[in-house]
Amino acid sequence: MWKNVAFYLISGIIVEGLIADPADGTLEVLGRTTMAFGSVAILLLMEKKWGCFNQLYTSIFVCENFIMTLAVSGEALDYWLVLNHHPYREEIGIGIALFLVIWYISIVSYIFRAFFSYPTAVSVIYAFGYFVLTYGIPMLLMDI
Repeated sequence: MWKNVAFYLISGIIVEGLIADPADGTLEVLGRTTMAFGSVAILLLMEKKWGCFNQLYTSIFVCENFIMTLAVSGEALDYWLVLNHHPYREEIGIGIALFLVIWYISIVSYIFRAFFSYPTAVSVIYAFGYFVLTYGIPMLLMDI
């Protein structure tokens, strides 16, 4: 589990450091990690499955790391498009980001459905809530 967290922190700091100020990016990644720990812990406490924390957190963070690796690749592609003055650079970047967010929510939804035997609709709602908690709130706090 801790290797996954370390990889997530390093790759997240790289991605956020390329998007924004490296100090702000580091704080945002630390906030996301804290929110991820907290939201998984609260969900497991509500479901009375605390003993499965490592399994659930590891499965979610393997997904996070895969998506983050693709995001680093997306940043490299964006850099290449900027260097070549591609006219549709922004549209390509938005499309890649939207694809990654939808894919991320789909994978986390599948993990929740498989782990807790939730119906599909409930697992999608929880996955979307998890996304908002782990990405939206730290990003919002950094903008204040």
